[in-house]
Amino acid sequence: MSAATTHGATPHYFVPGPSRHPAMAALGLFFVILGAGQWVNGHGWGAWSLLLGLAVWLYTLYAWFGDAIRESEGGLYSDRVDVSFRWSMSWFIFSEVMFFAAFFGALYWARSHALPMLGNLEHQLLWPDFKAVWPSAGGGTASPAGTVEPFTTMGPFWIPTINTAILLTSGGTLTIAHHALIANKRASTVFWMWVTVALGVIFLCLQAYEYAHAYRDLNLKLSSGIYGSTFFMLTGFHGFHVLVGMLMLLFITLRLMKGHFTPRRHFGFEGAAWYWHFVDVVWIGLYFTVYWL
Repeated sequence: MSAATTHGATPHYFVPGPSRHPAMAALGLFFVILGAGQWVNGHGWGAWSLLLGLAVWLYTLYAWFGDAIRESEGGLYSDRVDVSFRWSMSWFIFSEVMFFAAFFGALYWARSHALPMLGNLEHQLLWPDFKAVWPSAGGGTASPAGTVEPFTTMGPFWIPTINTAILLTSGGTLTIAHHALIANKRASTVFWMWVTVALGVIFLCLQAYEYAHAYRDLNLKLSSGIYGSTFFMLTGFHGFHVLVGMLMLLFITLRLMKGHFTPRRHFGFEGAAWYWHFVDVVWIGLYFTVYWL
């Protein structure tokens, strides 16, 4: 964790003093939710509330994590605190697993249950022109009432496949950086971390291009039936997680350049690496279920 912390030097939990950070974080999220709710319902001031909430929330995160870094570098964290950080990160990643499981579950249910049910004999009497094929609209649309505009589905070639190679490569470069840190080769660690961050940025740029291509050339939108909604919800939320993971790795890289972490104590690095590998695994599942099947 900290370059200044001696193993076992602080045998008990560190108890911080009173802090305004939890209250400020709650206030920021309040304005985010209020603004988002009002914005989507047509009230222009909601966008300003959303921006205000994000600004408060981001400043709070900056100050809160800054305090945690200073406490760590000041030798205030013990092995027990290290264990609590590991459990906290583990439960956080587990919650993210359940988050994506819900969306994968929605995709599975729509394809394997809802669609065949709507195409059975009973429903054919109600919607004789409905075709129980996946996707439920596109090219030849399965929307008898014409509520979904025809669109073209997104295939695996080439941007999704290139992005898969990029994410898998980034997992490898991150592992190389981790082993370099354990071997106390800080310059090599920093180099491979910058490579990993750059790969994350390239992934995001290619995904942005893919979205522009979907809207402009394929007429594929969030409103394009169940296919469009599940496609953009899964890939969009994953892209947001890539952004968060890339920022984590960026800040860890900057800390490495300042001399933080040691070969023996570097959970800040490990926690960010866990999150990035989780993002990699989710993308592999998404790549096959969304682009291939």
